Amino acid sequence: MKVARGTSSAAAVTGVGLVTSAGIGAQRTWDSVTRSTTPKGVGPHPALQGMSCDFSYTVGGFDPEVLLGVATSRLMDRFSQMAVVAAREAVAAAGLDRNVWDGDRVAVVIGSAHGGLPFYDEQNAVLGERGARRVSPKVGLLTPVSGAADSVCRDLGAGGPGLAVSTACASGTHAIGTALQLLRAGACDIAVAGGAESVASRLLVAGANQLKALSTRRDDPASACRPFDADRDGFVLGEGAGLLVLESLEHARARGATVLAEIAGYGAATDPEATVAPDPEGAGLERALRAALADADLSGADVDHVNAHGTATVVNDLVESAVIARVCGQRPLVTSTKAMTGHTLGACGGIETALTVLALHHQLVPPTANLTSLDPGVLVEVVAKEARSARLDCAVKTSMGFGGFTAALVLTRA
Repeated sequence: MKVARGTSSAAAVTGVGLVTSAGIGAQRTWDSVTRSTTPKGVGPHPALQGMSCDFSYTVGGFDPEVLLGVATSRLMDRFSQMAVVAAREAVAAAGLDRNVWDGDRVAVVIGSAHGGLPFYDEQNAVLGERGARRVSPKVGLLTPVSGAADSVCRDLGAGGPGLAVSTACASGTHAIGTALQLLRAGACDIAVAGGAESVASRLLVAGANQLKALSTRRDDPASACRPFDADRDGFVLGEGAGLLVLESLEHARARGATVLAEIAGYGAATDPEATVAPDPEGAGLERALRAALADADLSGADVDHVNAHGTATVVNDLVESAVIARVCGQRPLVTSTKAMTGHTLGACGGIETALTVLALHHQLVPPTANLTSLDPGVLVEVVAKEARSARLDCAVKTSMGFGGFTAALVLTRA
């Protein structure tokens, strides 16, 4: 097959960092999603007590005061704390030293759908119950969607472009695509990009329940998220961060970096009429996917693996699988890793692109957990039960979000 590698238009991925309910650290998360089909960290969440969906995926053992220090951690919301931990891992894995690099040539682009929403909810309650004088002065610092990008820029000493992307559940994927464009434009030599989210918010969950988007399997939370399964009934909220270190190929080669994979193409599109559900034909996602493949100078027939958005909502899974089949045929091995991490909203594009990088690097496709009976309307090959070894030269990450935002990345084997 034709693989678009070694061109200046591609970006080298030299490091990944992950903080998920499946594990803190890229290796722990990868081991969990490839060696087990039993999700970790999913169960009742104290903030959601009494709600029809009172459970979520939580990152266990995440102690920001230990990981970041007391003073530093208190200047960040939880989603920003996770972003900084993931960024530090990605930079270290890339063999970069933030103390000696040219920070003015380092960009940071991080996606988040809601930012510090739980803290905003908390302080809004304080305002109503105790008055304005009791509201925390940190509201303006901790709640913006830009908080994660801001925190990572400061922590890494990155003085290049610092951007926050917020396009619902496509945010992390759009952030990586934006970083690719910055590298191509020569605006930076290195970009730290991905997504971060932590929004166990009663307000958000109540709204999602009204949309009937969430699973209500309170009796068995671990099996509630069931992407592509005939018995799926909605997604389960998760939290986490996934960040990649991207470099121009010239920069990575000049310093002798190990390249894990390459980002070869990016596409973005919108379904103007799709507010909470995709166009029945998936027109927006199809445009994004075809644009990403054209950007990489590849075709759907070249795709070996797709890490799908795969939310376990009834409509989205069918629409997405139909688009994949239409563009790529039945050849790609498709997976959704959300049953192991939860739906992390704006972070999922970053987390799942990192897992796609690792799939190419290890030549291994993670299974779709909790998939016991494939929906007969899903006309693609979905990997289930156990990880599958395969020759993977080209992979795709797809994302879809409320508001009709869609995005796709094409990755190739290094």
